[in-house]
Parts: sequence; C-alpha cells; structure tokens
Amino acid sequence: MGFILSIIAYLLLIPTAIINFIVVMYKNIKVFGFLKAMNTFWFNNALELDILMNFHFRSLWNVVFRRFGGYSFGYKGETISSALGKNQRDKTLSGFGWLVVIILYIIDIKYWSKGGHCLNSIFMFEEKKEVK
Repeated sequence: MGFILSIIAYLLLIPTAIINFIVVMYKNIKVFGFLKAMNTFWFNNALELDILMNFHFRSLWNVVFRRFGGYSFGYKGETISSALGKNQRDKTLSGFGWLVVIILYIIDIKYWSKGGHCLNSIFMFEEKKEVK
C-alpha cells in the first residue's frame, strides 16, 4: 500500500507543480511585478526542494557525497549545500561530492570571495537553527 501511494505521489508531483506555478504567478505578478514574482517563486521552490531532497534522499547522499565517518546528510530543515559544506570543511567529501561543490562554487558567483556556496550554506543553516 505504501509503495502504491508513493508512486501516485511522485506521479502527481510534476502536474501539481505546474498548476501551482501558474496560480502563484497569477496571484503575485500584479503585486510584485513579473521579474520579482518569478525570482521569488523559483528561489523559494529551489530552497524547499533542496531541504526536502536532503532529508528524503539522505541514504543516497550519504553514499555518494561523503566518505565514511563524514557529516551525515538528512537533518530536517538543512539543505544539501549545508551538509556538503560541512563535509568540505571536515575534508570528508567523496570525489563526486567535490565535483558537486565545485559546480556550485562556479555557479554562485556572489560567494566566490567568501569561501563558496556550500561553506556559506553552513552559516545559513546554523542561523536558522538558532532562531527556532
């Protein structure tokens, strides 16, 4: 039963996401303007998916992104980038983990002078924990 429900949930994800995007844009474009509404939507979408995927796929990330004994992926509310950053800091990334860190470093230009995307994600997660 759980397997079937899981398959149905995965199948509904894409169509529901498309409908949600249309509704959010319709409601927010008039208030915020097209570019701000789009940017806010996609940033929040990426962040929420990142947090979900860190928790939901923790077994996979722990196998492919870190060496044995490294910082574990899968803490609720934490992004994949934060967990990657902690493994980067602790020098426990796997080769594939380093590849992902380098790609994120290249993409996120604004953090080049501050150690890169993943190391800066650590601080965002720690600040979020302290606020709770």
